[in-house]
Amino acid sequence: MDQAVTLRKFDASPEAGETRVISVSSGKGGVGKTNSVVNLAIAFTRMGKRVLLLDADLGLGNLDVLLGLAPRYNIGHLLRGERSIKEVLVDGPGGIRILPASSGVQELTSLSAEERLALASHLETLESDFDIMIIDTGAGISNNVLFFNMAAQEIMVVVTPEPTSITDAYALMKVLLHKHGERRFKLLVNEARDRKEGTEVYRKISLAAERFLSISVEYVGCVLSDDNVQKSVARQKAVMELFPGSKSSRCYEEIARELNDAPLDGALKGGMQFFWRQFLGRNI
Repeated sequence: MDQAVTLRKFDASPEAGETRVISVSSGKGGVGKTNSVVNLAIAFTRMGKRVLLLDADLGLGNLDVLLGLAPRYNIGHLLRGERSIKEVLVDGPGGIRILPASSGVQELTSLSAEERLALASHLETLESDFDIMIIDTGAGISNNVLFFNMAAQEIMVVVTPEPTSITDAYALMKVLLHKHGERRFKLLVNEARDRKEGTEVYRKISLAAERFLSISVEYVGCVLSDDNVQKSVARQKAVMELFPGSKSSRCYEEIARELNDAPLDGALKGGMQFFWRQFLGRNI
């Protein structure tokens, strides 16, 4: 890799006009992370935001499957230099744009430093095209998951009230703290029976995080359990599309407003061109 390449940081203040970068992760699979990503993206577009979704589960991408899309190209074509980023991007519901991942491609499950730099360079060309980029990472603590979380301005962890989900969400935060010094996280509780249960899940995680890790966990809200979500998944549509008045859709609208209204900490990492050189040199 050419070490002479310089990557600039952006001012992280909202006034700077750069793309806001949010990674969405979970300690374990099956918690509705990708569903949350899609519906939050649609909620943002309804607020007038231009949204890009990056499917960063690079070997097992399923954003396109969830939405019934059949992209001709994916991030593998981009990294191999076979297609431009504009050719790879596909249209999603509500005006969102999606950079699809590959499925079943083993070599993309752990990006090299050169591939990270190439991806960063491609994304930089989109800096003026989007207000928000949401990164749908894989579940767990793989190298790619850690990398994309470290690259984003804000890290949001999706958790359900299930004990194993709570334990694994805490473990993800612990790894990001101990390996990379991350101390600020947002928490979304999915499939809560009621708002009280959502708050209780947050309380458990935040108390443990503050006591044993000395990290900050901000509660952005909960998505209430809703049969309409499964109906939407079966039809390969977003619940915000099919059932805009459902309780889960209203929850996503509330969470999107909460995220939009929250000011960015000036110390946070920069905008879409987030893979600056000193970070690329890290061994993740």
